[in-house]
Amino acid sequence: MGFEERAQGWLAWARTPGFDAYWRYRDAFFALVPPPGEATLEVGCGEGRVARDLAARGHAVTGLDASPTLLAAAGGADPASRYVVGPAEALPFDDGAFDLVVAYNSLMDVDDMPATVREAARVLAPGGRFCACVTHPMQDAASWDQADPDAPLVITEAYLEQRRMQMRVERDGLDFTFDGWCLPLEAYAHALEDAGLLIEAMREPADPTGGRWARVPMFLMWRALKAR
Repeated sequence: MGFEERAQGWLAWARTPGFDAYWRYRDAFFALVPPPGEATLEVGCGEGRVARDLAARGHAVTGLDASPTLLAAAGGADPASRYVVGPAEALPFDDGAFDLVVAYNSLMDVDDMPATVREAARVLAPGGRFCACVTHPMQDAASWDQADPDAPLVITEAYLEQRRMQMRVERDGLDFTFDGWCLPLEAYAHALEDAGLLIEAMREPADPTGGRWARVPMFLMWRALKAR
């Protein structure tokens, strides 16, 4: 199921301030994002919360997503930025059109992650950066007893295998089904290498509010350089 079919549910989930993990982890992500240049692209922008945070930091933003409903919502909340419908695996932009490409929790949702990374590299100018956040592979490979805050983490899936993931979450009267690909770190590393991108920084930030995810990483973030 694509995000277009779940657009209204995602709008309710994503636009409830402080509701999900984005609000706890965005400072760690933006610490990796370079200062504004001439043009920034967000791939898989959804309803636009990352794009709005980029714009608030002075970036000239273009957002791309495959969901017309989410793009309409993004443009309505941020009319100064540009929003384009299109596939992440075949970006409708010229070579070298951007000096920054951002993909926040979207690389797990595309059907061809390496092609998406290659496209991000293609539209980057030399010296440009590719900043991304993905669900940490450990999160999808492991589980614990939810009733016991001190329960050990148990790896129940093959960490190094690529597989589909689906998880329905219900909280405070809202529910949403997250699905996509669970990919090992090596898969992302190979994609970056093959696209000619050099990793400058990588982070596994802890949950700043404490709790379980202060002990086990929920997200993996990086900044990569297009050297040529």
